[in-house]
Amino acid sequence: MRQAVLNLEASKIREVANAGIGRDDVLPFWFGESDEVTPEAIRAAGIASLQAGETFYSHNLGLPELREAVAAYTTRLHGPLGVDRIGITSGGVNALIVAMQAIIDAGDRVVAVTPVWPNLTAQPRILGADLHCVPLVPGDDGAWRLDLPALLAAITPGTRMLVVNSPNNPTGWTLSKDEQAAILAHCRRTGTWVLSDEVYERLYYRGDTPSGAASSFLDVAEPDDRLVVVQSFSKAFLMTGWRLGYLIMPPDMTPQVGKLLEFNTSCAPVFVQRAALAAMAQTESITPRIVAHLKAGRDTLVPQLQQVPGVRTSAAPGGMYAFLRIEGFDDSLDLAKRLVAEAGIGLAPGSAFAPEAEGWLRWCFASADLARLGRGVERLRAWLAAQGRG
Repeated sequence: MRQAVLNLEASKIREVANAGIGRDDVLPFWFGESDEVTPEAIRAAGIASLQAGETFYSHNLGLPELREAVAAYTTRLHGPLGVDRIGITSGGVNALIVAMQAIIDAGDRVVAVTPVWPNLTAQPRILGADLHCVPLVPGDDGAWRLDLPALLAAITPGTRMLVVNSPNNPTGWTLSKDEQAAILAHCRRTGTWVLSDEVYERLYYRGDTPSGAASSFLDVAEPDDRLVVVQSFSKAFLMTGWRLGYLIMPPDMTPQVGKLLEFNTSCAPVFVQRAALAAMAQTESITPRIVAHLKAGRDTLVPQLQQVPGVRTSAAPGGMYAFLRIEGFDDSLDLAKRLVAEAGIGLAPGSAFAPEAEGWLRWCFASADLARLGRGVERLRAWLAAQGRG
């Protein structure tokens, strides 16, 4: 097998979760998804499609009506955008790898902002890219921030692509519109592509943008900029298991991506696309409720964690995670496994996301039962007290 594949690390999040399989006494906060099922109207649309016999191939780039709905949805959030810039994919992961396949050659220099969901740094390595990481910096308050001059210095004329995820998984750090404008202007000068993973854009809690969503590179870009935005139905519509996403790209790139999709997945399943159409039609009744509940989860969990001795964390402006550090514990994988075995709490280790996140833990607050978050904090408090740290 290729050495790049052999060198891949298995998911440390899965490693922790596997340690808790079969234990009904563990409170699982390790994965990045809600424990609430997909809304009924979306499920019903998928079922109706199957019952109607829609079990055949669709266009590589997706159903025309879904592409039109996505274009209209994006226009409402970020301004005019044509259907000729939309490609439907089999999940956000598929969107990411297809975008990279379209742009990256082996040996190309790729810059990524980390910590980040490990797929975004593993995929360039799989393609043989020369990956350089620019780390966010944690403050004493537990919030992570971008060193913008350091990032711009890392993006040289020889840099083929910048990979950035905002709002960020796992830290919740979120780019400002001014930062996006500065990054895009610099990448125009260097000829660098920007691959922006914006799947958490609706999970944003500051309320300081006209749309209510986090600022997007689309807000500052021109249609022909070297910009590809990755989106997913997973987070804002509770559709993680449906595996549906989409790409927003320059118009000239779209037919080429259609060819790549043919050789990757051919097309997304029609019944899943029909479900997504129902989601698009009801976004204003579905998504605001989800976002309000997630904000309540954040505002329930973070203040309680901040009252636990030795815990450092902050209320992130976006995403669905609290990222925390517990004083005196530097091996996050070992700590996460101990918390599963000894405290009945399932968290994701920071080392899964980048070396600079070692010692940190990710806690997903997307729980349908907010009281369960409090029970998790009490278990953590009791475990720390048993270690003589309470």
